[in-house]
Amino acid sequence: MGSMELTESQCNGQASLLDAQLELYWNTFAVIKSMAFKSALDLRIADAVHHYGGAATLAEVASKVTLHPSKIPCLRRLMRVLTVSGVFAVAGGGGGDEPVYELTPASRLLVGSANLATIMSMILHPMLVVPFLGVGEWFRRELPDPCIFKQAHGQSLWELTDRDPAFDALINDGMVSDSRFIMDFVVREHGEVFRGIGSLVDVAGGLGAVAQVIAKAFPEVKCSVMDLGHVVAKAPGGTDVEYIAGDMFESVPPADAVLLKWVLHDWGDDECVKILKNCKKAIPRRDDGGKVIIIDIVVGAGPSDQKHREVQALFDMYIMLVNGIERDEQEWKKVFIEAGFSGYKIMPVLGFRSIIEVYP
Repeated sequence: MGSMELTESQCNGQASLLDAQLELYWNTFAVIKSMAFKSALDLRIADAVHHYGGAATLAEVASKVTLHPSKIPCLRRLMRVLTVSGVFAVAGGGGGDEPVYELTPASRLLVGSANLATIMSMILHPMLVVPFLGVGEWFRRELPDPCIFKQAHGQSLWELTDRDPAFDALINDGMVSDSRFIMDFVVREHGEVFRGIGSLVDVAGGLGAVAQVIAKAFPEVKCSVMDLGHVVAKAPGGTDVEYIAGDMFESVPPADAVLLKWVLHDWGDDECVKILKNCKKAIPRRDDGGKVIIIDIVVGAGPSDQKHREVQALFDMYIMLVNGIERDEQEWKKVFIEAGFSGYKIMPVLGFRSIIEVYP
């Protein structure tokens, strides 16, 4: 029986086909990676590893999480995914040694008092994941309604937060988690943004996590939060922050500066122009120090590595959930000019996000 040897070009062609197949599987199974991470959050695996000083065997992890003993071999398989994806690291496991799972910089952000577990759990909650199963159908419909979220649930995200206290708490707690993390960094590394300001209003500031961090770091700044009445009604007491019930589409309370953190990406250009015009009315002239401070994504700004660019693109797709948009510099500039502002400065200093100062 004869044998057939493949030429070099044929080998290269077959290798390319297999690489292409691998690429398809890699993208398709990205959802499994997300669900493995969600399982780690649900089981609080990072807390279990942290309990043992940041490094734990499988048996030690199993002793601190809630699972049936029969699932311990499955836990090993879950940990394999979580280590391959960089959520945890693994030491040992060769030559019969029991592997030791270690916290990585990423999973260290899931433990401690100022952790990001809450916002990650929010993003991976079924109410926010299931709508994306219908994106193909959504593309066949005319904008603006229904948004992806409303197509899946029969009401908008904002309508549901107004009617469902548990879902409202999920969103608010997630935003507080992110705000505490990023604002600690902002005031520590880029506090010049708030220097020289006598008063600041955080528009759509939720429960006030952002304003509380600023007020603590800069006690000379009078900080207030404006949000809808049902949100302000749940605001914590005993803080140095004033809470004001209001609608940013109608007016914004006067202050030297207005802060908009992760607000404008929820809205289309026309709505953003309306919000920004109200902000412009609320602040003094540029020569007197008036400005709007925006914390949001500027697509294309910041580090140019693949991971940063991919997260920005994925966030842009994600915010389509509410018919929102992540803007590049030219798209931001268009909104600022239409709202009557004279200039802006983009500071890509927050990883995949930026600080933008906009001047009247």
